Amino acid sequence: MAHIAWLGKKTPFCGNVTYGLSTIEALRQRGHQTSFIHFDNPKDPRDTKTSLLANDPDVSLPYLVKSQVYTIPSPGAQRELKESLERLQPDIVHASLTLSPLDFFLPELCQQLGVPLVATFHPPFDAGIRNLTAGTQQLTYQLYAPALARYDRVIVFSELQAQVLSRLGVREQRLAVIPNGVDPELWKPVGLHKTNPTRTQVKARLGTKRIFLYMGRIAAEKNVEALLRAWKLVSPSGCRLVIVGDGPLLPTLQYTNPENDNDILWWGYESNLEKKIALLQCAEVFVLPSLVEGLSLALLEAMATGTACVATDAGADGEVLKDGAGIVLSTQGVTTQLRTLLPVLKEQPILTSELGKRARCRVLERYTLTRNIDALEVLYGDLLGVEPLAA
Repeated sequence: MAHIAWLGKKTPFCGNVTYGLSTIEALRQRGHQTSFIHFDNPKDPRDTKTSLLANDPDVSLPYLVKSQVYTIPSPGAQRELKESLERLQPDIVHASLTLSPLDFFLPELCQQLGVPLVATFHPPFDAGIRNLTAGTQQLTYQLYAPALARYDRVIVFSELQAQVLSRLGVREQRLAVIPNGVDPELWKPVGLHKTNPTRTQVKARLGTKRIFLYMGRIAAEKNVEALLRAWKLVSPSGCRLVIVGDGPLLPTLQYTNPENDNDILWWGYESNLEKKIALLQCAEVFVLPSLVEGLSLALLEAMATGTACVATDAGADGEVLKDGAGIVLSTQGVTTQLRTLLPVLKEQPILTSELGKRARCRVLERYTLTRNIDALEVLYGDLLGVEPLAA
């Protein structure tokens, strides 16, 4: 068993947070020791020091700004990170990169400490650079590539993402493709004849219409506006579009697309896990119209619950759905494509049912959390020069 110092964040909610928390829990269940180093200012303003308890698995680093996209640490965070790693003496440091200046400092620090350093590189992308958002994200990759080349291993979610970094100078030997994974026993279709009070509550709010669902951030790169435009143009009778999530564009989009206008329901941010599962179980179609992506956990969760999935080919999402596991759109002209597709999905419930079954099978074949952790243990064992660290 290994001692892993995991550097990431616990808030605000985003895919990075979900990935870190689920991976840490899975590693602990397999017997590994984990220490979570994350950005979190002390609640007591007089408490300005990182915890120095020898058995404390949680270390808080102070920050000035923390968002879903990036983190700006406080001036003393770099020193506290160094002192924490010296105290913890982990076998491996694994950084789920938070797009902060500390990401560039870590290779030198771990080299000084003689500890292998692993990165998981999350930023969304679209290799085709077919829009302004994709071009901006490409700059992030160009900025990070020289630093990533100094990490012992860099985990990415798809072959396409590995190719992007390889072209930017990160050696292929340092890149490891380990896709996101979900627990298919948690995210699963509704069981026959099973009653669930949470699902009953969710269904009561959704109503009796067929549900088309978006779940994620309400931000420019998610392109929710294109979905809303297509929905208003089609106005499929007997169907309701449910938008689950929060983000900077929520007030604007909500104002221009009022509640119940064209059967649109603004659910808001949902933190309750059981309700999130119930929402996906109640949905017939999940739509992800992103301009850029990494590998969407929301997409994998929807697939695991047996929901028919429609997503753009941004990031790795198209790779996940190809060969019949879902419907793949181009990031260009999303509104036009959805305007054609939505009526087909409305008129063909047999099609959506079959797509949901195929989506579930794809997750079971390639995208389970167990497969993800197995691959992670092999990677750790390789760096430590031992057999794979399976429990």
